[in-house]
Amino acid sequence: MSEPFEPKIVAFVCTYCTYAGADLAGTSRLKYPPNIRMVRLPCTGRISPMFILKALQKGADGVLVSGCHPGDCHFTQGNYHARRRWTVFRALLNFTGIPLERIRFSWISAAEGVKFAELISSLTEDIRKLGPFDQYKAMIHETEAPVSL
Repeated sequence: MSEPFEPKIVAFVCTYCTYAGADLAGTSRLKYPPNIRMVRLPCTGRISPMFILKALQKGADGVLVSGCHPGDCHFTQGNYHARRRWTVFRALLNFTGIPLERIRFSWISAAEGVKFAELISSLTEDIRKLGPFDQYKAMIHETEAPVSL
């Protein structure tokens, strides 16, 4: 009998807000699924779209990008930069065929531990319904095949 699918989710979060919100969720003993692996960065403005693609390539079933609310960035404009980058990146995802449902973009402040726990629960359930992300593995095997001209 096989075990039910448990998604692997990589979260790229800013140190000052979302990571602090996750810490608050932990210290408040809020329950949320353990499916998430966090990568802490100084700001969401530093998150390259390549980080997201690499996470999917390495086996993630879903990705979360989360930082300070607009206007509250510790680096003044970082979250606006991230939001603009996400808008452009969505077009690339559509082009490659990677479902947008596998990637979530969110704003969570340091005081929103409950919101963090609810987001992780919701994201885990949504990715669980989508099933494993095998599309990237198929694309890798296609590029490894010999090319005949």
